[in-house]
Amino acid sequence: MWTPEQRGRMARIIRQTKRYPSDMTDEEWERIAPLMPEPGRTGRPREVEFREVINAVRYLVRSGCGWRMLPIHFGHWRTVYGWFRELARRFLFQTIHDVELMPDRERSGREASPAAGVIDSQSIKAPHAKTRGYDAGKKIIGRKRHIAVDTDGRLLMVNLTPADISDSAGAQMILDAIRKRWPWVRHLFADGAYDRLQLMDKAAYLDFVVEVIRRRDGAKGFEVLPRRWVVERTFGWMTRWRRLVRDYERRIDVSQAMILVAMGANLTRRNAHP
Repeated sequence: MWTPEQRGRMARIIRQTKRYPSDMTDEEWERIAPLMPEPGRTGRPREVEFREVINAVRYLVRSGCGWRMLPIHFGHWRTVYGWFRELARRFLFQTIHDVELMPDRERSGREASPAAGVIDSQSIKAPHAKTRGYDAGKKIIGRKRHIAVDTDGRLLMVNLTPADISDSAGAQMILDAIRKRWPWVRHLFADGAYDRLQLMDKAAYLDFVVEVIRRRDGAKGFEVLPRRWVVERTFGWMTRWRRLVRDYERRIDVSQAMILVAMGANLTRRNAHP
């Protein structure tokens, strides 16, 4: 629940946007404009405006509409989609997210690079996925989002698999990626589903300490667990972006780019309007 002060702050930010609450303000655009691809030295001059492309993609992910239903003032939807795929191929959304994550940590009084994190997974329906599986525990046919976040809930890594892949198997791929991108991370918190011998052996090989947080003996119903609640809040941040309530994407790389668009936009807005 937002406080009156937070609601007033968001109202002031929205008044600075161009048309929609998802549009970037001038301060946000100034932060990410240097990351945009440079025009080619030869060929036809570029006519597309990258700010409008990013605004269109953020609108789509935030509102949950389809590509063909984008408002026409963003430009033709095929142009927006084509540039979205090209920017995702260049890992632009990953770059924006990671570049904005470090100053957001420093602004909260932490070191730029995290040293600890929390891992968890979320099974989500994926009606149009090219490959999907059945999660018997959650009774969901779709994909599974394996994520690692820092101890404040900022996304560090995401890995998408069919829903029938176990939490511990998905976490092994997360460990490999974290070691390459966030080399200072050493301590990870997880729930009992990750207490598996193969995962623990790999964690030890990669110099991780995985601490399993378990429920109290005899606890009934919902219980807030230390450290564990942070990752659940991150899943809540994701599903505020309606395109992420389900996994509507056919391709896994497109689905991952959508998550990075949402999480990167949250960080950019916080840094541009502290």
